[in-house]
Amino acid sequence: MTSKDPKALIRIARSGGEDENAEPLDLGARVRELRKARDWTLEQAASQAGLARSTLSKIENGQMSPTYDALKKLAIGLGISVPQLFTPAQRGHVNGRLSVTKSGDGAAHATTTYEHELLADTLSKKQMLPYRARVRARSMEEFEGWVRHDGEEFLYVLTGVVRLYTEFYEPIEMRRGDSAYYDAAMGHNVVSLSDEDATILWVTSLA
Repeated sequence: MTSKDPKALIRIARSGGEDENAEPLDLGARVRELRKARDWTLEQAASQAGLARSTLSKIENGQMSPTYDALKKLAIGLGISVPQLFTPAQRGHVNGRLSVTKSGDGAAHATTTYEHELLADTLSKKQMLPYRARVRARSMEEFEGWVRHDGEEFLYVLTGVVRLYTEFYEPIEMRRGDSAYYDAAMGHNVVSLSDEDATILWVTSLA
């Protein structure tokens, strides 16, 4: 698991803010619904996803909890994104979603290299994951390799000075007001260069 652990953050973001009247999602039933909507047999769907038929059958029947890799294979096989596996079909178009996070009220999630504050935590089924982060790391040696995950990411420096390391580019020094937008599947890490821990705003796409 990487120090930033975006998959854990995404799980936390999806778990909060459910409507009191919303029914919990049955992942197995959702996968079966998506498969049948394509008129696929278990064998066809398993082949498309690169999974064993028995594995897919157990997922559909709630007999096993799929790993993230299995979820990713399922999503690719079904031609959708991973978040769409957890999003039931819309029964009507909903407008006017709003979530306000007062300063310091975001959900905290600390790691050895970053201290995250999840924003808009009361909204479920978000298309973006916004969070403020205090950058504790001072060198690349503090990370367990590159952080990489699906989607795209936007970084904005709020305070201090950071260095953005990426897999395919030279390290970039960034100060307050500087920003970067990049492919999150490309390895990336951020360290503080200032005496005080720098703070940044991160926005990660969930699609």
